[in-house]
Amino acid sequence: MTTRLWTALFCATAFLLGPGCTVGPDYAPPTADASADWNTELPSTLRRDPATLGEWWTTFGDPKLTELVQRAAQDNLALRQAALRIKEARAQRKAASSGQFPTLSARGLAAQVKSSDALPIEIDDDFYAVGFDAAWEIDLFGRIRRLVEAADASAGATEEEYRDVLVTLAAEVALSYVEVRSFQDQLTTFESRRQTEEESLRLIQSAFEAGQISRLTLEQASTSLDLTRSRIPALRAGAEQAKNRLAALLALPPEALDEALAERTGVPAPPATIAIGIPAETLRRRPDVRQAERALAAQTAMVGVATADLYPRFRLLGSIGLDALDPGDLLSGSSSVFGIGPSMQWNVFDAGRVRSNITIQSVRQEQALLAYEQAVLRALHDVEGAVEALAEEQIRRDALKRAAASSASAMAIAEDRFKMGESDYLRVLDSRLALLSVQDEITRSDARIASYTIRLYKALGGGWSSLAPDSRSADAQPLRVGEDL
Repeated sequence: MTTRLWTALFCATAFLLGPGCTVGPDYAPPTADASADWNTELPSTLRRDPATLGEWWTTFGDPKLTELVQRAAQDNLALRQAALRIKEARAQRKAASSGQFPTLSARGLAAQVKSSDALPIEIDDDFYAVGFDAAWEIDLFGRIRRLVEAADASAGATEEEYRDVLVTLAAEVALSYVEVRSFQDQLTTFESRRQTEEESLRLIQSAFEAGQISRLTLEQASTSLDLTRSRIPALRAGAEQAKNRLAALLALPPEALDEALAERTGVPAPPATIAIGIPAETLRRRPDVRQAERALAAQTAMVGVATADLYPRFRLLGSIGLDALDPGDLLSGSSSVFGIGPSMQWNVFDAGRVRSNITIQSVRQEQALLAYEQAVLRALHDVEGAVEALAEEQIRRDALKRAAASSASAMAIAEDRFKMGESDYLRVLDSRLALLSVQDEITRSDARIASYTIRLYKALGGGWSSLAPDSRSADAQPLRVGEDL
């Protein structure tokens, strides 16, 4: 049988068998074990109806918060790094896909050849050659297809990582913003309290000088005022630190947000109701769970890549060119040369390297499966914890509101008695301070409820769908680092 016949038979066999033989395990997405409903009893502000969480920050009704989240999605440095990792993964996927196609290379040679004096034939002449070489690996056992499969899944995992950064970023921006507003509200409360205590201390000082009260009362009032004054610098520092953290998320210098956040607009109010959906919806939406699933798919494909090394590799090689001793003879018909034929490579002995690599990739696959299961559990626990914290804080705030109503009523009674001459003004000031203390606790509780609501939105995986471009669509453009998304 001639070489041409062997080559034709090899090509026909490769064409028939190539698409249908892929070694290694075929990937099947794992089934997440999620219950039909949440374990924690949902408060009245949460409902199970599914809803889009893409722009949850707009439900707070605060234009400044919306603006900050959108700016962070454009300028945050960690997000821009994640966008670069997507570009890298897409390039790796393209590089892996190129292995499915033949390679073609050009060559050229001009050399002076002189043989050894020990040889019976003396050669001392110039040599010229030009031509093309081609090679094509016939993917009979699916090694290249598994590489492409792994690269594609890895690219998908990188895209989900980008979305997870978006979810975290939106939540961190909102939490820092709420923290700034909370400190500002507390500053307003303590500044008002300081004025009340200063007024109270002046009255007590006068009463003490008139011999109407003891020094103990005077010292207690002075101590209370100094404690109130001592809280104000700490609150100002806390507000500045929160603004600095917020500026860092937006890739801005520390003082950049001073003017924008100078006006004290208060803690943004969370929406009256939140659509929480069911556990299965959360697992489908959470980018970290989706990333873990894609990582598992990529590692499953790598088991196939390692398994393919147990089998021979077949390549089809070819070359065509011109060889001559004189450059003027290169274009003559007699100078043409060509060659074509199959090639086979098979590791007969490697001291167990291939099978050890298969074991390594299989163990990594098991680790990836455990990482996926851990991501599922973490997602469910995050939501349960956020719901529990939000529900308990809402109960606490209701109690504080009742306490504030009672304190306001007590202050009104004290004022009426003072007006009728049945009591001195100190009782009015004491009742006013008591009301300010309760109002301060309500302010803190409002900030906690806003923060717990944000953490719940983050636990539900909300925020990435409206901020990230659809990287899987056919007309999706590459992420432009440093430009608007």
